[in-house]
Amino acid sequence: MRDDHRPYALKVLLGKFEAAWVRHFIAPQLENLGDHAMVMKPWNLKLHGRGIAFANSVHVITAADRTVRLTTWAMHGHQGRIDIADCVLICPGVRMDSASEIRIGEGSMLAAGAYVTDADWHDVYDRTQAIGQTAPVRLDRNVWIGDGAIICKGVHIGENSVIGAGSVVTKNVPANVIAAGNPAKTVKKLDPERQLTTRQDLLGDSAELAQKMDALERWSRQDNTWWRWLRSAIAPTRED
Repeated sequence: MRDDHRPYALKVLLGKFEAAWVRHFIAPQLENLGDHAMVMKPWNLKLHGRGIAFANSVHVITAADRTVRLTTWAMHGHQGRIDIADCVLICPGVRMDSASEIRIGEGSMLAAGAYVTDADWHDVYDRTQAIGQTAPVRLDRNVWIGDGAIICKGVHIGENSVIGAGSVVTKNVPANVIAAGNPAKTVKKLDPERQLTTRQDLLGDSAELAQKMDALERWSRQDNTWWRWLRSAIAPTRED
């Protein structure tokens, strides 16, 4: 479908259904769910284990073929934890596995297919020994993890830094740089003279933003009708 023909009332109804799903199925699995969280297609968000927490204005985007999976493990004295701070964006296909601790800082963005892990998951010499070596992972505020990048155990990424798509990060990355490659290395420093706009800037007043987004949805869908949407869903044409 080239265009979204859903009428405004249907979009609102879908939003309420998703919010109810989050309250009924997702919230009980979390240690904390902050205000103004948004999970698109929340039935594709898979949570396993204790110690997973979402702060305010966390946005999770999922897809049927790219579920988001956050897993903590409790085994052999280990207890994983995943803390997602305010205004974090998690895109389709993101995975996090923790047997120690993973902290995602405010305003950070994880692009599609990114993977964050704080353990080896098997001992190097005894392959029957689960978990293996562990070390906490920390992303400071406003970090951007590119498509398909892998963040390995013990890594600390400084604020504002960007990790290139497909990179494998095995060592710490300083603040305000772009790192890429396998293993990832600093390839560029960010310009300290340029203003950096963050997700916190966008989502600072979530209630006001929600009102503006609702007004935009109402305006953009004013010509959409139930009949047009139903016809396009059953018998789409090139005009759809």
